[in-house]
Amino acid sequence: MSGFSPDWLALREPFDLKARNQKIEDAFCAALPTDRTVHILDLGSGAGSTVAAMSEKLSGSQNWTLVDNDPRLLDVAAERLSETPGVNIQVEIADLSRDLDDLPWGTVDAVTTSAFLDLVTEEFLGTLVETVTASSKPFLASLSYDGRASCDPVDPLDDAIRQAMNTHQRTDKGFGAALGPFAWNAAANLFRQAGYKVTTGASDWIADRDSAAFQMALLAGWIEAASEVGMDPEQLARWQTRRLGEIEDGHLSVIVGHQDLVALPPRA
Repeated sequence: MSGFSPDWLALREPFDLKARNQKIEDAFCAALPTDRTVHILDLGSGAGSTVAAMSEKLSGSQNWTLVDNDPRLLDVAAERLSETPGVNIQVEIADLSRDLDDLPWGTVDAVTTSAFLDLVTEEFLGTLVETVTASSKPFLASLSYDGRASCDPVDPLDDAIRQAMNTHQRTDKGFGAALGPFAWNAAANLFRQAGYKVTTGASDWIADRDSAAFQMALLAGWIEAASEVGMDPEQLARWQTRRLGEIEDGHLSVIVGHQDLVALPPRA
């Protein structure tokens, strides 16, 4: 997988938490055992944002196996979650692009992931869905980018930058050419074809005028992505200068579209 810095993950986590779709998460939680410890496999765990978001919503004790290829992020996750009541954390360093079959599918009750599906290829997604459905596990995928992004006030260059960002989202993120904004819908279709009940719902980031640090990091990422796919540097510099001024003046708000997905086996 393409690496993410702990600083960026910490900066975005409050926006992730606010964005998560409560109805989707409730449907997932309702499919889990309540009379014993629940075992959950979390893919692409990063710094443990899924556990941070979900652990209080699950009743009873929990065992989480966090899987990522970045040991420093798993260290952050293990440390920050070590004192969470009723939660036991295990970490596993793995390259999901090749080690998917080695994970403990037979001993867990469910599978989760956050901000991950949009990084993978169509081939990997198909393999992932086949693996999940073969083991009859409930599946929760949160915060998949869906191609929507907007700023207020509007700038004439906004749409071109959004399109460039979406093009960049489909470049190699460690698996090959990524599905990017199309991943969440592709996953929904594959799970439905496998007989799963699928529900999706929006989980948009809303970065208002009081979120300057996050806005600055977010827009810097957009500029970098747009530059890498060939947008004119002078146009991007003018756009960035305007946006930075609006952030400093507290005049900018940003919305980034995401989708949450829950896929439940027929028995659930």
